Amino acid sequence: MDSLSADNIPAGFERAKFSSPFLDMAGPYYVRSDEDCIVVGTRIHKGQINHINVAHGGILGTLADVALSLQVHEAERPRLPVATMNLNTNFLAAAKLDDWVEAYTNIDRISKRTAYCSGQIVCGDAVLMTMTAVFAILRK
Repeated sequence: MDSLSADNIPAGFERAKFSSPFLDMAGPYYVRSDEDCIVVGTRIHKGQINHINVAHGGILGTLADVALSLQVHEAERPRLPVATMNLNTNFLAAAKLDDWVEAYTNIDRISKRTAYCSGQIVCGDAVLMTMTAVFAILRK
């Protein structure tokens, strides 16, 4: 537990500043800026567990969408308003109660109106999900 804070959140992560009623229910989310991406993490809690005692797939799917869209949103200044056009997920392993999961993302291509992204969600050394997405960039 030496790398965990009093709130059981790994060192270097801060509570995310984005919020909505849905995201507050699905999270809470934490962020850390790495050299090449913004890492989004969350701790799996009781309200996210399904009938087979693993995190509901929608929890990881939401984390994928949040992390990928955040990467695009923060890619430029002023920040880019984005909307998900397509999200593909591949479930590879399950997250369990109290697991700390992290999403790592890349912008593969960005243009004036569209961004293509990819990434993965991990728990320790285990890859739980791979994902790709296309976002509309809603420039004014």
